[in-house]
Amino acid sequence: MIVAIKPQQQVWQKATWDDYVALRDDDLDRYKLFFDNQHLWVEMGAEGINHARFDDLFVMILFILATKFPDRKLSTFGGCQIEQKGKRAVAPDIVLYIGDDAPTWKAGQPRFIDLDKYRSPNLVGEISDTTLAIDLDAKKRIYAELGISEYWVIDVKAYRVFAFRLDEDGAYKECEVSQVLPNLAIALLEQTLEQLTTKTNTEAAIWFSEQI
Repeated sequence: MIVAIKPQQQVWQKATWDDYVALRDDDLDRYKLFFDNQHLWVEMGAEGINHARFDDLFVMILFILATKFPDRKLSTFGGCQIEQKGKRAVAPDIVLYIGDDAPTWKAGQPRFIDLDKYRSPNLVGEISDTTLAIDLDAKKRIYAELGISEYWVIDVKAYRVFAFRLDEDGAYKECEVSQVLPNLAIALLEQTLEQLTTKTNTEAAIWFSEQI
């Protein structure tokens, strides 16, 4: 078992599924965990100011879109662990299900999204403050292998959104318009991010709502 992981390591470490489960169920410390191919990636510590305000902005954006498309039944689970038992685990900042069959929890059940029980999300995203390289590389590959239709990477420092859709070959291709959220131009998301240079995230969300 892994006994000590330092936040500054920021490397994939050899680990078993049991190592992952031990950290996932640690009641003293909370981690953002990724597991794939017998390797573990751990993100520790509290979010920084930029990560937090960008993250909350996208929560507000999804709420605004939910009010615009109520028939699509959007459900969000940002930060929740998602597991393909024994194989892969991820914890995206943004998790979006569309439709009636979103995960639900009942007393006595695991607190995580089990992909042996539920389908993959329609969309996931990462708020990239200090993790841009891995978000555009290893995490992108893992999300594609989990069959997630769309993946966004929000580059906090450059006010940029990288959006990818899953093609018929199971690989991500960059896209300019969301395939999951109808007619949503990725450029509009970037313009909304640019509002943060002079506005609060709630003001940026209001600006976004006025554009749609």
